[in-house]
Formats: sequence, structure tokens, C-alpha cells
Amino acid sequence: MLIQKNMRLLAKFESLFQKRNASKISFIGLGQMGSKMARNLIKKGNTVKVFDVIPEARNSIEGAQPCDSLQQVVEGCDVIITMLPNGRIVKEITLGQRGVLEHLEKGAVLVDCSTIEHQCAVDVNEAVLKRGGKFLDAPVSGGITGAEAGTLTFMVGGDETTVKTVEPTLLQMGQKVYHCGQTGSGQIAKMCNNLILGVTMIGTCEAMNLARKLGLDQKKLTEIVNASTGKSWSSEIYNPVPGILPNVPSSNGYKGGFAVPLMAKDLGIADSAALACGAAVPLTAAALQIYRMMQNHGFEQKDFSSVYEFLKGKNSK
Repeated sequence: MLIQKNMRLLAKFESLFQKRNASKISFIGLGQMGSKMARNLIKKGNTVKVFDVIPEARNSIEGAQPCDSLQQVVEGCDVIITMLPNGRIVKEITLGQRGVLEHLEKGAVLVDCSTIEHQCAVDVNEAVLKRGGKFLDAPVSGGITGAEAGTLTFMVGGDETTVKTVEPTLLQMGQKVYHCGQTGSGQIAKMCNNLILGVTMIGTCEAMNLARKLGLDQKKLTEIVNASTGKSWSSEIYNPVPGILPNVPSSNGYKGGFAVPLMAKDLGIADSAALACGAAVPLTAAALQIYRMMQNHGFEQKDFSSVYEFLKGKNSK
């Protein structure tokens, strides 16, 4: 009885501590990732104002304060988090007419969790600093499952003191925060990570399809690979073959997850960056062409692991 009473008191104190230290946060971009990240912030006791260009999205976050404009969502907030599809939209939302910067309060921190070009992050940072605010590029890894579970990894570029200030908020949505260096370095880390992911997913799918064609059970192959040198996140956590793992897109008609156009976008960023600095990325270039071809064969709404179906010679319906 005494132990149970102490546990209840501890839980009460933790709740009070969370509320006392909660930030007033605005969250802009409530897609597959952003909506789940915002919900985790609310669960941790934060006051969260939300905005999305789609009214249904901003009204779907229970416990949030839905806003009808960027001015409304930004005003009075000390941390503004954006989770947007690409660099063009990030610049439009932050730097555009009636954008975030027009309403950013002095000393507020803009944290962009989108995956964009590192130069885009540098450009936004310069504009934010001129406004009197602070900026961090903080793309994430972990996918939709990580966003929902609050286990994301943040790769952050920017001022170290600002990173330490915002880190407690990021850890309410994830498990790890890596300070990668100066502004834009978070985007470089994310770009390289997704390069590996895009290429290894294709390799995993090629192996699984080859095994299928030769008559080897793919579940058995998965078991062997995951105990051998071919093991990867694509084989162990996000297997592309339907029915091998539950709760992954391949077992749900490749719905949800990380859409093919987003992987093509990320590999396109890596390909362009490599061209600019003279790095050789032949596998990235080949993978990029495969994902682009998939978009022309009906896979544009599917998770990128549907490359398994594409390699089987299927067109998506």
C-alpha cells in the first residue's frame, strides 16, 4: 500500500513538473509525421497551437488550439516547429508574404523538422537571425511509427546553446538528439541517412524477389538475413514483403508510411548535392531513377517499400 501511495505521489509530481516546464509551442504542418509529433507534445502537457493549410488537419488534433492563419499560430509562442514537404514550401511558409517571420517574436526559436536542401536551411537561418529570432534545422529519422511512438531521432544543425534550450522539447517527441554542427548540418546528416535507406531498400527488395523467383520462402530468408551480414533496417524493421511483419506498410497494401515521391525528393537532394561538390554517387543515381519510374507506374501514393512490387513487374492500381 505504501509503495502504491508513493507511486501515485510521484506521478502527481511528474505531472506538475511537466506542466510547470511546458512551453507554448506552435506546430505548422500536420501530415502523417507532424500530426503525431504534435499529439506527443500535447500528451506531455504543452500548450500547442497548430496550423495546416487543410482545415480538417488542423481541427483533427485533440487538445490542440487550431489556428486559421500563420499570424495566429505564431503569436505568443516561444518555439515554432515546422514539418513540411519540401524546401520550396518551407521558404514560402517562413519567408513569404504574411509568413512566419512577419509575426515571429524576438528570441523565439524556429525549428524546422522538414527534410530540405542544406542551403535552404542556411537561407532561412539568415532571415530568422535578421528578424531577431533563432533557427535550427532538425530533420528526423524513425518514420511514422517513430513519430507515433515518440522515438524519433533528431539531427540538428545550429547554435549549440539554442540546441540545448530546445532539446527537452524535442525529446518529448523522440529519443535521441544529435547536434551535427553549424546550420544545415542536420540536413546533410538526414540526406546521407536517407541515401543509405533508399539504396538498401532496393537491395532488400531485389534479394526478396530473387528468392521468390527461385522458390525460397521469403520469411525464412528474412530470418537468415537478420542473423547474417545482410541485415538492415529495411529487412528487420520495415520488411517490404507483405505478411512478414505486422504494422508495416507492406502488410497494409503499402498504405501510409514514406511515400515514393518523398524518397525520390530526398535522393534528388543527395544527387544534386553530390554534383555540386564532386562526390561520386552511382548507386544514389540508379536508385533515384527507379523511384522516379515508380511514380510513372502508379506508385506515387504508395510507401517506398512498394519497390518490391515494382520489381515483380507490377503496376500499382
